[in-house]
Amino acid sequence: MVKRLLDTTAREVATYSREQIIASIGASEGRVLAAEVIATAMAAVQDVSNPEVAAAMGADLIVLNMLDVTQPSVDAVEATSPAEVIRRVKTLTGRLIAVNLEPVDPNADLATQDHFGSGGTSGRLATPENVAAAVALGVDAIVLTGNPGMGVTNESLARAVVTTREAAGTEIVIIAGRMHAAGSVSQSGGQIVDTAALEAFVTAGADVVMLPAPGTVPGCHEALVRSWVDTVHAAGALTMTAMGTSQEGSDEDTIRRIALMAKMTGTDIHHLGDCGFFGIALPENLMAYSIAIRGRRHTYRRMAMSLHR
Repeated sequence: MVKRLLDTTAREVATYSREQIIASIGASEGRVLAAEVIATAMAAVQDVSNPEVAAAMGADLIVLNMLDVTQPSVDAVEATSPAEVIRRVKTLTGRLIAVNLEPVDPNADLATQDHFGSGGTSGRLATPENVAAAVALGVDAIVLTGNPGMGVTNESLARAVVTTREAAGTEIVIIAGRMHAAGSVSQSGGQIVDTAALEAFVTAGADVVMLPAPGTVPGCHEALVRSWVDTVHAAGALTMTAMGTSQEGSDEDTIRRIALMAKMTGTDIHHLGDCGFFGIALPENLMAYSIAIRGRRHTYRRMAMSLHR
């Protein structure tokens, strides 16, 4: 038997298999909080890394964005070697750790030519080699998604789920979907996804499907997102509603409204993006979101619990 994820200790969650992670998330009844951070961004709080800050504010799952899995580094995290960076983050946070990989579609109808982030992107692409590298680093989950302007489509996501499962094996959680258009013109707004695409993700092997949270993408209102959540649940997978439009840097009232709308859709995981300013959601917004979906008791417990328990 597993515990609800919001009830686990750091030592307990470190022993969970993929199946146990999925079961513990589902058992938490929409009270799991994910925080995305940009691995290469300067730590927002002096010499404390952004993953540590996110964990301290109540996050259960840390998603690393813009991590080059061939040259992994996280600002303010010291490790004996690059190969140990993710394991060091896990030790420092006591949380589940995921990494974003991007299945870029060469045929995407790009709205712009700008790519999110500076430097090369080869270590961020969803190739079998990069998936294997991420698994070797010790991640708990791989998130197949797209940063702004990268040109990720539903078709490239479905293909990537298949190849990722083949390369990752059966012990890695796969999350697939988009929190915004990621560059596509036709697959944007209320047309960012449809029933066929959602079912294709699950059939391909996704454990969790990512969707825009209500109120974050034009046209993605509560009723629409709820219908998407229902479709994914009926297909046998979990969902993660994501805030990836920099609203993670908005006022706390907006955060609470999005949190409650997302919870009313029936989602399993709530995600806040990495650009409160740049690199992490505003810490106070992470805490406000956590309190909105699970109250002060569970929020303070998660924030205060020692990693030695």
